[in-house]
Amino acid sequence: MADTPGRRIALVTGAGRGIGQAICAALAARGDTVVAADIDGDLAAATAREAGNGSIGIELDVGDRAAVDDVVEDTEDRVGPIAILVNNAGINRDAMLHKMTDDQWHAVLAVDLSAVFYTVRAVGRHMRQHGYGRIVNISSASWMGNIGQTNYAAAKAGVVGLTRSVAKELARFHITANAVCPGFIDTDMTRGLPAEIYRAQLDRIPLGRAGVPQDVAEVVAFLSSDSAEYVTGEVIAVGGGYTL
Repeated sequence: MADTPGRRIALVTGAGRGIGQAICAALAARGDTVVAADIDGDLAAATAREAGNGSIGIELDVGDRAAVDDVVEDTEDRVGPIAILVNNAGINRDAMLHKMTDDQWHAVLAVDLSAVFYTVRAVGRHMRQHGYGRIVNISSASWMGNIGQTNYAAAKAGVVGLTRSVAKELARFHITANAVCPGFIDTDMTRGLPAEIYRAQLDRIPLGRAGVPQDVAEVVAFLSSDSAEYVTGEVIAVGGGYTL
């Protein structure tokens, strides 16, 4: 399929900082106009200002289905057709299985899995009509299981299954769907780890360093482009060999 003419609209969730912020910058640098969505509206607005290229920031709780539907409809009506969807929003509430509460379980599943379903469903309806789309869902290396992350691993594994199913359903509409699984990335969350745990994580990485948000953003930018029109249903690790 040939490149789509004119600017493309990209909706990116969890855009206020870290990986989401880097994704917005990478897409805008390529010429896309980004709708940067985050539960912190001020951070979303700051990301949009830094991204430039007509990008806008909006406050969005991705766990609120009605709010997701409203934002998607408003974007389609006022900004333009959403050609790219990047589901990056996520939280963690780590605990060992025997100590994990129902609230910790449900909170993570709501944001890290159910919200992906809400956005893909809402945006996918429009992409079907437009006959074009790029969906990139951010999973995690933890989708294969991790101690103390029963909830997070279950959600991220769910994202992989959801993505592969969406890829099969929507391929005939020229819509691709792929999952990106970051490994150990240097973000505010990982910097908060105890020093010994941080070092232990680094020791697991064959390339010898933590990733940076830009490492993930560049892969997302490629998968969002027409250069990746024959790539769909894939699960791509970005972790310096972390999962080897």
